[in-house]
Amino acid sequence: MRVDLFDFDLPPESIALRPARPRDAAQMLVVDGQGPFSDRHVRDLPGALRAGDVLVFNDTRVIPAQLEGIRGEAKIGATLHKRIDLRRWQAFVRNGKRLKAGDVVTFPAEVTAVAEERHDDGSWTLAFQGDEPVEVLLERAGRMPLPPYIAGKRPTDEADASDYQTMFAREKGAVAAPTAALHFTPELMEALGSAGIGSETLTLHVGAGTFLPVKADDTAEHRMHAEWGRIDAAAADRLNAVRAGGGRLIAVGTTSLRVLESATGEDGVILPFEGDTSIFITPGYRFKAIDGLMTNFHLPKSTLFMLVSALMGLERMQAVYAHAIENGYRFYSYGDSSLLIP
Repeated sequence: MRVDLFDFDLPPESIALRPARPRDAAQMLVVDGQGPFSDRHVRDLPGALRAGDVLVFNDTRVIPAQLEGIRGEAKIGATLHKRIDLRRWQAFVRNGKRLKAGDVVTFPAEVTAVAEERHDDGSWTLAFQGDEPVEVLLERAGRMPLPPYIAGKRPTDEADASDYQTMFAREKGAVAAPTAALHFTPELMEALGSAGIGSETLTLHVGAGTFLPVKADDTAEHRMHAEWGRIDAAAADRLNAVRAGGGRLIAVGTTSLRVLESATGEDGVILPFEGDTSIFITPGYRFKAIDGLMTNFHLPKSTLFMLVSALMGLERMQAVYAHAIENGYRFYSYGDSSLLIP
């Protein structure tokens, strides 16, 4: 499909620079089948779902993956986006043309890394020196990797260290938050439990590639970035039991959805999964694992807007986004939410 079919005009003032407070006070646009839209709030979620439904969350934890360093006289910026092994990460590098293989980049707090290899997409493999875990080094030298559409308008500050983590964050490794889950609070989870709505977790370490624009003219020519994910056997069994019992699986975020769909066979059975996924979902895709999606509002011509268009239909989502813009919904990572039930 032509990528420009997924374009739309978004006023700059629609982009959220801070989250709603409290988190579950964010607006939520409920889109159920072909019926009318319902303007609600995230705290209304228990009444928008059914007893027996299960919400599937991503428990990845964002690491301070943005680094500013020098190589000689050149300033080098690095955003880690995918772990290779214990000491090596693939990173998008600003001013990367000033690097050559073997160069040592010096970051703050005596953190150094060797630029080992440049990849076809312009990223580099950085090998961190020393014996301390890379995560420890990042706590000293790195900062929270806010999306470019926020970071370009204001500096990262202390509030972002907590605002950009979900309440489910446990497994360190993401360089972008699974933002749909930023809306949840302990009080909301208690209300969901009281309404008979369950929850499960899986892991997908979100990479910085999620912010890369689609540069191809046709979706068939776009190469999707790979991210590491995992569903353990016990969780897969529980999720299969929910569906067998008539419950619905509602993915909280496109990250949870991509792992679930990657782990599911053509027969609809969710299998244990551990490894990279580069699944690219566009209209025409047949969903096998999920019955709904809770997600924020996404960028024009992005792979995520293509995904929600595959779930609900392109014309339907164009109408959804037009309604959201007209009615003051806030977009992107710190923005409002939508509940999509096909």
